[in-house]
Amino acid sequence: MLWFRRRENRNSQSRTFPDRLDRSSYLSSPFHGLAMLNGAGIKIFSGTSHPELAEVIARRIGLPLSRAEITRNNIGETNVRIEESVREDDVYIVNTCCGAVNTSLMELCIMIHACKIASAKRITAVIPLFPYARQDKKDKSRAPITAKLVANMLQHSGCDHVIPVYDTCSLIHLSLYAEPSAILYIRTHFTMDNVVIVSPDAGGAKRATSIADRLGVEFALFHKERKKANEVSRMVLVGQVTGKIAILVDDMADTCGTLVLAASHLAEAGASSVFAIVTHGILSGNALSAVTESHLEKLIVTNTIPQAANIAACPKIEVIDIGPVLGEVIRRSHYGESVSKLFHEVPY
Repeated sequence: MLWFRRRENRNSQSRTFPDRLDRSSYLSSPFHGLAMLNGAGIKIFSGTSHPELAEVIARRIGLPLSRAEITRNNIGETNVRIEESVREDDVYIVNTCCGAVNTSLMELCIMIHACKIASAKRITAVIPLFPYARQDKKDKSRAPITAKLVANMLQHSGCDHVIPVYDTCSLIHLSLYAEPSAILYIRTHFTMDNVVIVSPDAGGAKRATSIADRLGVEFALFHKERKKANEVSRMVLVGQVTGKIAILVDDMADTCGTLVLAASHLAEAGASSVFAIVTHGILSGNALSAVTESHLEKLIVTNTIPQAANIAACPKIEVIDIGPVLGEVIRRSHYGESVSKLFHEVPY
């Protein structure tokens, strides 16, 4: 099942590549696409949730952010005015959903609708942290599938495609994985003969084994029992970590209770050091103080949501920039090229 249908057969149309580069050299360059778009027929807008990431994306592909005025009135309603023409343009709107999630989601829908009624040719929502992605299935009777509801809201607003960064939501078929960026970081910062990849739970075993296989290293995992959501009562380590650099990998760090407990168990099991690489660093509640006092050497997160305040508050936080990957996805999407390669490789 695909959420959004295409309006056109894009393969049937010719695309103009940037000046001063022929197609062969353009595609063979390891940096092709970064700072290479010529701006013809494409507009990139930013919402208010993560303008820093939008600026990185725009800078990487060599385009300025298009202008939009976003305000809120006294009762909290969002007003949007697109300040330049988008008629027949390929429009990309960058707005992650963190903090005030519902406000960010409504803002995104209004921006999409504003571009839709302004006759944009195609509208793509770039949503690094997709709202309600953890509510993607019925886990109990009479429970809603909220992720599907959000998808329907975006579609009815006028969105044609979405670009999220997620690898666990069962409804998101076109997600961009952060795994290649994590693999590049590990290869750059660690010696492979002394590394073990660890999943903090059985649900992440597929992710951990995939990364371990591509790196050619061992993997381990924890089996955990929960008393209730975000509270882990017992963890059992399966695998050998003695004398190894243990790298925990997960899709999301919220309260960090699981990661902190896993790091403690790994240290007790003889790991020489413990790191964690997480796609979405939400870091709510007492997460920062818990990480600071934990056995974790570093907690590496991507910038799918703003991290400046977290970096200032916790010296163990390090950020992987996902902007170049998102910029390359936009470039490939605009020119009608395949993006599947980016599920496995980093374009820089």
